[in-house]
Amino acid sequence: MKFYCFFAVAERRRITGGQQIFTMDMPKTYSPKEFEKRIYEEWEKQGYFHAQPNADKIPFTVVIPPPNITGQLHMGHSLDQTLQDSIVRYKRMQGYETLWLPGTDHASIATEVKIIEQMAKEGLTKEDLGREKFLERAWAWKEKYGNRIVEQIKQLGSSCDWDRLAFTMDEKCSKAVREVFVNLYKKGLIYQGSKIINWCPHCKTALSDAEVEYSEEPSFFWHLRYPFKDGSGYLVVATTRPETMLGDTAVAVNPTDKRYKKLIGKTLILPLVNKEIPVIADEYVDKEFGSGAVKITPAHDPNDFEVGLRHNLEVIRVMNDDGTMNEKAGAYEGLDRYEARKRVVEDLEKCGCLDHIEPHAHNVGHCYRCHSDVEPIISKQWFVKMEPLAKPAIEAVRKNKVKFTPDRFSKIYFNWMENIRDWCISRQLWWGHRIPVFYCEDCGEVIVEKQDPVVCPKCGSAHLRQDEDVLDTWFSSALWPFSTLGYPDATADIEYFYPTDVLVTGYDIIFFWVARMIFSGLEHMKRVPFKDVVIHGLVRDAEGRKMSKSLGNGIDPLEIIDEYGADSLRFSLINGVAAGNDTRFSKERTESSRNFMNKIWNASRFVIMNCEGNTVPDISECKLTLPDKWIIGKLNQAVRTVTANMEKFEIGLACAALYDFVWSDFCDWFIELAKPVLYGGDEAKKASELGVLVFVLKNTLKLLHPFIPFITEEIYQNLPGADGSIMVSSFPKYNSQYNYKKEGANMQAVMEIIKTVRNIKAQTGAAPSRKVQLFVKTETSQKVITSCKAYIEKLAGVSEIVFVKSKDEVEGKVVSQVLPTCEMFIPLGELVDTEKEVARLKAELEKVEGEIARAEAKLNNKGFVEKAPKALIDGEKQKLTKYAEMKEKLTAQIKEFQD
Repeated sequence: MKFYCFFAVAERRRITGGQQIFTMDMPKTYSPKEFEKRIYEEWEKQGYFHAQPNADKIPFTVVIPPPNITGQLHMGHSLDQTLQDSIVRYKRMQGYETLWLPGTDHASIATEVKIIEQMAKEGLTKEDLGREKFLERAWAWKEKYGNRIVEQIKQLGSSCDWDRLAFTMDEKCSKAVREVFVNLYKKGLIYQGSKIINWCPHCKTALSDAEVEYSEEPSFFWHLRYPFKDGSGYLVVATTRPETMLGDTAVAVNPTDKRYKKLIGKTLILPLVNKEIPVIADEYVDKEFGSGAVKITPAHDPNDFEVGLRHNLEVIRVMNDDGTMNEKAGAYEGLDRYEARKRVVEDLEKCGCLDHIEPHAHNVGHCYRCHSDVEPIISKQWFVKMEPLAKPAIEAVRKNKVKFTPDRFSKIYFNWMENIRDWCISRQLWWGHRIPVFYCEDCGEVIVEKQDPVVCPKCGSAHLRQDEDVLDTWFSSALWPFSTLGYPDATADIEYFYPTDVLVTGYDIIFFWVARMIFSGLEHMKRVPFKDVVIHGLVRDAEGRKMSKSLGNGIDPLEIIDEYGADSLRFSLINGVAAGNDTRFSKERTESSRNFMNKIWNASRFVIMNCEGNTVPDISECKLTLPDKWIIGKLNQAVRTVTANMEKFEIGLACAALYDFVWSDFCDWFIELAKPVLYGGDEAKKASELGVLVFVLKNTLKLLHPFIPFITEEIYQNLPGADGSIMVSSFPKYNSQYNYKKEGANMQAVMEIIKTVRNIKAQTGAAPSRKVQLFVKTETSQKVITSCKAYIEKLAGVSEIVFVKSKDEVEGKVVSQVLPTCEMFIPLGELVDTEKEVARLKAELEKVEGEIARAEAKLNNKGFVEKAPKALIDGEKQKLTKYAEMKEKLTAQIKEFQD
C-alpha cells in the first residue's frame, strides 16, 4: 500500500467543479505488519516526540523508569510502557508541551555478572584483566547490547523523546551523582563506618535492605548447651545459623527475667572454641521466645551488633566475603558456610553440647539479582544517613504534595520510610559510579570534592588513591528526574520541565526507587520530583501465577507483536484493568483484542468506502436525524467518561468504556442504522449521514489513539479531511450541546423495540429474516416510532407497523411484550407456521411417550426393582416424572395451536 505523508493527504482527493471528492486507499484486511514500522518511522521523522521549553504551552513531563541495559522487553515492561504512552499521548493531544524522557540504567550488579559470565567462557577473570581493561569491556558491552531494549520499546509504539535518550552513567548523570555525593558528604549525611550489612557471597558485594528479597523456608532451630565455667550447669540457646556461634562473644538474657537474674555476670565456656564469654542483661531479649537466653554474635547479626555496642563486646567475624569460613573459625577455616554448619552441629553433638533440634520455618533473605542466600556480616561501608532525609519525604506524601494512585500503596511507602535504616550505598564492584573519595597515602587525609584532586590539600602529596568501591545503582537512579534535565546546572530544561508530573511504575520498586527519588528531589531541588505516582500491578499468566523462567510460563511480547500487532498487545494488557491491580495475560485475551482491532478496521473501511466519490460535509452542515443525535450524544458521553478516567489515571476503565461504545453503539447499532439512508435514493440525506459517520469515526479514533496508536493513525490518514497526524490533533472535548438527552431517550426506546422483536423471534424459533407484522399500543411514542419506521422494519425484520388502542384489535393468538414506552403484539402465526409447528410438537411428543413407556417398563419389572441399586431406581423415577411433565406441556401446546 502506498503511504501518504501526514502532510500530503490531499493526494487522496480529486477536485471536481471546485469541490473535493474523496477517494479511498485502504486495504480490505487489517494487517499491522504493513504499517506499524512505517508509521513509527514517520512519527520520528516528523519530530512529533520531541519537546522543548515553550512559553506558550503548559509543560507535562514523564521520566521513564530506566530499564537495565542487560534487559530484554518482557510483559512487565510492555504494561509499564503502554500505560505511560497512553498518558503521554493523551496529554500531547490536549495541547501540553509533553516530554517523555527515556533512558537506560547501568545496573551495576546485573551488568557485571553478565560480563563476568562472558569472560568466563574465554577463561578470564576480572582480576586477570584489571580494573581499566574490565571497564573497557563493560563499555563495549554496553555499546553492543545496551540499546537493544530501546529498539524493542519502539516496537510498542512508545512516543519517547529519543533525542534526549539518557544513561545513568553518561556525562550529564555522572556530574549530578558527583555533585550530590559531595554535598551530602559535606553536610554529614554520607559517612563511612563498620556496621552489619547485607552481603551477597556470590556477587561479593554489599546490598541495601531494599535489595534483599525474603521468602519463608523450612529449616531448624538448633538448641545448644553453653556450660558455665564453674561447672554449675549450662544455659540453652537457640540459633538458625549454628556456624556463626564460632563468633559469639556473649549470651544475653532479659534483666527482668527472674529465671536468669542470679546468672547475670557469670561466665560461660563457648563450645568448640573453648573461650570464656559473659552472661549479660539486655532488654532486647524476648523472655517468651525460646529459652529466653540468646547467643550474641555482633559480627553476624544486626540486632546482636546493637547489643554489642551497648555492652562494648568484641566483634569477631568468622566468615570470608565468598561465604567460606576464615581463620577466626579455627578448625573450620576454608569450609563453605553450609558445610561448616553441618560439621559444627556434628561436633557439638559429639561433645554433648547439642540439646535438641526443632523444625522451624523462617524468612531467609536472598540477593535480588542472583538469589543466593544473603549473609548479615560486619563490614566497613559507605552509608547515607536517612532520618533527616526521610522526614520531609514522609511529610510530602502526607500533605498530598505527592499522591499515590491507588492510595493504598502509600501505606507501603510510609511503612518503609518510617522504619528506614541508614542506606548502604557502597558496592564491591567495578562497573558503576566510582565513589569520589580520595585518600592521601602520606598523611591519611580524606578528600571529597567535585573535581578529582591532583595533590593533597593538607600536605601537598601527589600520592593519592581513590576508593575502590562503586555506588549502589539506585543512588544514580534516585536523581533521574533532575539529573536527566541538567542538574546541577540551571538549565532551561530544569526550569521548564521540573518537577515532572507523573511517575508510572510497578509496586515492587516503591522503596527501591520511588521513595529515594522523593527524598532526593526534596533535598537537592527543594521540590518534589513528581506530583503523582501511578502504581500498576504485575502481569501474570492466565492462571494468576507470576511469569518466570522456572515456571516456563513467560510470554515474549515481541512474538505477540509479530503475530497480532502492537495495538492488540497494548489493548490486551490494559483494557478493563483497574489501577494497581495485577493483569492476567493470555493469548486468548490478545486474540479478543485483535478481534476488536478488526472490528474497528472493518467499520472504518465501511465508512471510508461509502465516502468514496462523494462530498462529505462538516458536521455543522448536516441535518441530524434521531439516530444521528443519539450516536453523537453517546460519543459525547464517551468523551466525558474517557476524560474523567484518564484524569484519575484509570486507563483500563477508559479503555473499557471505549470498547463498549465502539463495539456496541457505533458498530453494532449506528452503522446498521445508517445503512438504510446510505443505500437509499436521497443524495442529500446520504451526504448528511456520511458527515455524521465521519465526525463520529474521527473523534472515536482520537479517543482511541492514546491506547492503540498505530491502527488509529493508519485509519485517520484515510479519512476525508484528515490533516496532519492524529497524534498531534486535538483530543475531543465534552460539549453539553451534544448531549441530546431527549433524542437519546427516544432512540433508546426505538432500539428496545428492535431488540424485543429480535428476542421474540429467537424465543419462538423464527428465523431472524422472517418478516412479521408489529402491532404497537402507545400513548407517548407514536410520533417517534413512526419517524423511525424504516429503521425498525430494516433492523427487526418487520413488514408493517400498526398502531392499536388495545390487544383486542389483533386477531388470533399473539406474543406480547410490555416496554416502558409501549406495548407490543406480534401474531403467533406471523412467527410460526402452525401446521409445521404442530407436526414438530407431535413428533417430540411421540419421543417423550416412548421414554415414558421405557421408564414404566423398567419400574414395573420386579427383578429390576429388587436387584438394582437404589440410586439407579431413583434416577428412573425422576426421569419418569420429568417426561410426564414434558408430555403435559407438549399436549397443551399442541391443543393451543389446534384451537
